[in-house]
Amino acid sequence: MLELNGVSVNYGAVQALTDVSLTVEQGEIVALIGANGAGKSTTLWTISGLVRPRRGRIIFDGQDIARMSPNRIVALGIGHVPEGRRVFATMSVQENLEMGAYVTKGGRKMREAMRRVFDRFPRLEERKNQLAGTLSGGEQQMLAIGRALMSRPKLLLMDEPSMGLAPMLVREIFAIIRELNAQGTTILLVEQNAHMALSIAQRGYVLETGSITLTGPAVELAGNPEVRRAYLGA
Repeated sequence: MLELNGVSVNYGAVQALTDVSLTVEQGEIVALIGANGAGKSTTLWTISGLVRPRRGRIIFDGQDIARMSPNRIVALGIGHVPEGRRVFATMSVQENLEMGAYVTKGGRKMREAMRRVFDRFPRLEERKNQLAGTLSGGEQQMLAIGRALMSRPKLLLMDEPSMGLAPMLVREIFAIIRELNAQGTTILLVEQNAHMALSIAQRGYVLETGSITLTGPAVELAGNPEVRRAYLGA
């Protein structure tokens, strides 16, 4: 479904990504793990068109999207749940969800998408008229996921979904990720909680200072001594 081939990204004189290559097959959860500053978020921003690569190709469903605009990339079927939620704090829950449906043609499709989100996240329906900035951290994360789902993505990019959440809420969010995947959504997951990410992924990549250094089945990465020392606290 997705292939990055030799993608490099610069921020001015600073090279953020160097020849990053990875693949995501339809129906997979693929984990991208690494330390702060390794380039994980930059990788997702580049896939979403928010950052332009200096070189390399990004192929999604057979099309090179490396220089497409973000709105075209969303319309093709890529949703992005950003790090830190990034909800529109002074807008209501429902208005935030409507913002996620801007590529949807017609009110009926948007209403259907809203119904699906509310069925998945009943708490959001209970709070649909509440300002997003007044929600708890867990509810804001649900809203960020729901907003991305409004465009009915084939591929969902998720950036640090467990950040700042209590352990009980982390388990809830990861259960939601599993459920989304079981229902057909392919997921590329960036997550500092490497143990949780590798526990639900089929495959994984380790990113260090902008380069892929390890890749393999998630269960093998979880048992790799280097990965255990660096990311799993073992």
